[in-house]
Amino acid sequence: MAVIHRTDLKPTKLELLTSWLPSRPWYSSGAGDPELVKAGGFRLDDPQGEVGIEFMVVTDTSDTQPVSYLVPLTYRGAPLDGAEHALVGTMEHGVLGRRWAYDGCHDPVLVAQLLALIEGRVQAQDQNISDTPDREVTRSYIGGGLALTDFSATAIDDHEGTELPAPDGTALRLHRVLRPAPDDAALLPPQATGHVAGAWQLPDGTRARGLFVALHAGRRA
Repeated sequence: MAVIHRTDLKPTKLELLTSWLPSRPWYSSGAGDPELVKAGGFRLDDPQGEVGIEFMVVTDTSDTQPVSYLVPLTYRGAPLDGAEHALVGTMEHGVLGRRWAYDGCHDPVLVAQLLALIEGRVQAQDQNISDTPDREVTRSYIGGGLALTDFSATAIDDHEGTELPAPDGTALRLHRVLRPAPDDAALLPPQATGHVAGAWQLPDGTRARGLFVALHAGRRA
């Protein structure tokens, strides 16, 4: 299990994201700098114990209508070859030293563990407490094994999220702009064969649930 260190980060994750988020096609807040607050998320474990994996939810409160975003991140002790375009920034970790933070949609370790989560082979972990499952994260899957599905193609961003296509027509859809669902029955989109959903805190202090990730089979020939 991943160990959550209580230490300083320079710059902080929110400081990195304040500079990075406005460059994303799915960023929909105002023209000024984001005013970000941490709203939730969860972690996954790297079986090799080398890569930190975090699905962070941040809310931008800079506009009259706050917007919550899903930001999957990976933290590495050395640069990831070929992923310069996905680098969010570097941080100095008080225990681990220099860390390279990446948009996790471009990191094969995160993608592999996300597929394992959808299939139920691993369990979401609490964002802030070591060795503690996150019971608010739910998942489902209908179909055959995903372990050998190749999602190595370039992740495609649009105004709502990020899609990772596979040659066999399967596609992973990460919902970057989060929208609360009225109930759990409304979380799974039509024709989806799998999903991950979770909860986050709204600026008024209430909890919301929504769809984080959807898996679609055969969307492309």
